[in-house]
Amino acid sequence: MSNIVDARGLSCPQPVIMTLNTIKKVKKGDIVIVVDTDTAKENVSRAAKAQGWEVADIQPEEDGYSITIRKES
Repeated sequence: MSNIVDARGLSCPQPVIMTLNTIKKVKKGDIVIVVDTDTAKENVSRAAKAQGWEVADIQPEEDGYSITIRKES
């Protein structure tokens, strides 16, 4: 099951901080982060990659983006 981080309506760096906090808790698997700006999408993706997570998918949503990050082990 995916963990979901809903960071809509928050300005950076809050979406990145929320993502990093979830990465620390989850350690591996899938995390879905929902953001509503291009800047948050780019910053969250960059932060996840820096932590060794793969950006598996980015889907445009009606009010932003759904970013799926994944770490196998």
